[in-house]
Amino acid sequence: MVQTNLPLDADRLWADVMGLAEITDPERPYTRRSFTAMFLEGRAWLAQKFAEAGLTVRIDTAGNLIGRLEGTNPALGVIAIGSHSDTVPSGGRFDGIAGVATGLEIVRALRDSGIRTGHTIEIIDFLAEEPSEYGLSCVGSRGMAGLLDGRMLGLIGPGGETLRDALRRVGGDPDRLDQARRDIKAFLELHIEQGIVLESRSLDVGIVTSIVGIRRIEIVFQGAADHAGTTPLGLRHDALVAAAETVSSVRRLAEGLAAEGSDYFVATVGILTVEPSASNIVPGRARLIIDARTTNPALTKRFVEAIDHASLEHAAAARVRRASFETLSDGAPAACDPQLRSALREAAREFGLGESDLPSGAGHDAAFMSRICSSAMLFVPCRAGKSHAPEEWADREAIAAGAAVIYQAVKALDKSLTQEQQTVDG
Repeated sequence: MVQTNLPLDADRLWADVMGLAEITDPERPYTRRSFTAMFLEGRAWLAQKFAEAGLTVRIDTAGNLIGRLEGTNPALGVIAIGSHSDTVPSGGRFDGIAGVATGLEIVRALRDSGIRTGHTIEIIDFLAEEPSEYGLSCVGSRGMAGLLDGRMLGLIGPGGETLRDALRRVGGDPDRLDQARRDIKAFLELHIEQGIVLESRSLDVGIVTSIVGIRRIEIVFQGAADHAGTTPLGLRHDALVAAAETVSSVRRLAEGLAAEGSDYFVATVGILTVEPSASNIVPGRARLIIDARTTNPALTKRFVEAIDHASLEHAAAARVRRASFETLSDGAPAACDPQLRSALREAAREFGLGESDLPSGAGHDAAFMSRICSSAMLFVPCRAGKSHAPEEWADREAIAAGAAVIYQAVKALDKSLTQEQQTVDG
């Protein structure tokens, strides 16, 4: 529904979302891959917007862009709002940036109305929420949560650059990551749903209950490259055959776990590379990456054990060697904080918005923030559930309504958390 009583400027918010969308690889709209020149151009644009809104701007040691509005009582700590500005290749205009733009508009609206919060307000653009070229997602929020370790920093990306060096290149400091952890009391993130529930039920917002855990596994099969015309089938060591059978096993095992019905589970092979990759050469090497997501870590454990066993069997049957089976990243499921969810629900009802509880099947920075502070998310509808594609779309009114809910929740939390602290102080 169209809201006319919103406490912020919907046109200004929309202009920010569309403005950042213009900063894209022209050959692949809408693309701002983390660590690239295009991403840094987008960040410079955001930093300028933050500064124009009166925020103190910095990049922390984990590479997160942060705009800070000091509260009247800084000792109360920080209420943070944010998301990410990087995209997948040929992604959309709303995934991530709608959440960052929401935080920026909330700060402007607070200043326009003359409201000073006791808590300091921070707007965070987390570094590399999407899977980066180094094989790791949520780099910035992992760093802020103290979960960006030496092995991850040693991951190698394009041109042989390590994630450690890339982090330093974009303004972070991998040698002082401990300084990225701070006193944050609450974190709120607005995001497009990336699903069809809200749209299909004509609901305005979704109050996220939990965020899936994601494990990414890399499997490499090593065979022998041979002539495709002169090597008999029975004498081949075809690495792709083992990989293809493993892909089928991933689907079969995931369907079985999902069919149990008690918990959410999906698994996908989204990366499959073959070498030498020529039509007349038997593949000598194949590499695949599995993305497994669930709300129940026990299901992930069962899946990994099963695919470990199955991939070894497929390697033996294809007369190749399974060269590696490695976990690239492993994020646990996260429950959203009940107090923050209640604040979001009450705010939605104040504006007369239709709301419902929803789990998140996608990973988000909020999941890592939940390791260090109370954390919650708000979903807004997106057309046909489409995301991670140029056709991704969310209406101006939908984003503005969601931003208004978070604005109202921030004001309510500033009061309630202050009262709680006063009670503790006696």
